[in-house]
Amino acid sequence: MITSTAHHARSVRAVAAFAFSLLLGLSISTATGQSLTKAQSEALDTYNKALSVFKAVLIERRAQLDAKQLPEDKPGQAIYLARNQMIGAYKDLTDLVPSKIGRPSKFAFPPAYFDADNEPLLEEYSNLFKAMQGPPGNAQDSATPFHDAIALGTAVGRAKGLDATHANIAGRIVLGIFYAETGGVQNLGNARSGAYKGSYQTGVSEDRIGQKKWAAIKPSIAAFDPALNARDEKEQARVGKRDQRYNHWTGVRNGLMNAHADVFPQIPAIVKVLPDPIDQLRLFELIQIVPTPTRAAIRSGDLLNHRISEPRIMGYLRNNSMFTFGKADRARTSATYREILDAMWLFNTSLRRALAKYDEITADQKK
Repeated sequence: MITSTAHHARSVRAVAAFAFSLLLGLSISTATGQSLTKAQSEALDTYNKALSVFKAVLIERRAQLDAKQLPEDKPGQAIYLARNQMIGAYKDLTDLVPSKIGRPSKFAFPPAYFDADNEPLLEEYSNLFKAMQGPPGNAQDSATPFHDAIALGTAVGRAKGLDATHANIAGRIVLGIFYAETGGVQNLGNARSGAYKGSYQTGVSEDRIGQKKWAAIKPSIAAFDPALNARDEKEQARVGKRDQRYNHWTGVRNGLMNAHADVFPQIPAIVKVLPDPIDQLRLFELIQIVPTPTRAAIRSGDLLNHRISEPRIMGYLRNNSMFTFGKADRARTSATYREILDAMWLFNTSLRRALAKYDEITADQKK
């Protein structure tokens, strides 16, 4: 049996080892064979400082996590902001010194925004978030979380009048939002927010609106898909009076009905404008982030050229990692939807994983 003292010593050694491994990562050197201007030198210094701060915050959070002494309120916010500062400072540096742009990283970030040598830092960042925002002990998992998202999206698409092809796209979209919001982890908490929870990351009021909209559409779905209706009845009984956001089925169902279902009739037109499935998923993620402007853009008849200029909306986009990184991005006062979609590169890894999972599941269903 390991004593508490021995366990603590082992944790301290682990933290120290991780800290040492981070500190071994060298800051970008000025020894590039070229003399730097004052502005370039200042950008290099700012980046190295931001990199050091990011490393320090990661080390601090790891130590707090291992000691079970995490801050109670939004423990992920500080490392999120430090990560953003590092990425932004690197973009400012590469804007001034393009020779600093290196190889692509496995995270598929544009190389001008991220130094691939720092991949271990982002891996630790991801590991910390996984540990900090795991589901609560009373969460109700599903044995088939990905199938559930697809089935709910497809059924709601059919109920909204879509043909089979476009209803299947609706199913793919719902799976994509699940991945975009949680990385495909069901019943997730949120280390950056006290409001948004569950597999679809909804707030209490959004969940309740979704429940009401589901109740209205449920009879039509029951008529053509009694098996899905039976599953819904089972999950509704299972969740009882608990928070429906922490039952995977009801969390996805209510989030879908609150944010996306009313837009499903527009999927045929959207697909014509955005034939790339990644763009389709990005657009529906924007409905999650800035619903009213995005619905207006879809209705405009000129989606890609529809422009956002309201500072409040630009702020919401920046808070969700669009036009966030570097002085040039943050100086923007407006953007078209084409520019916004292109700025959503931080979502690419999750969305590609969603498409791969969708292809895997649908291929199995065809066998």
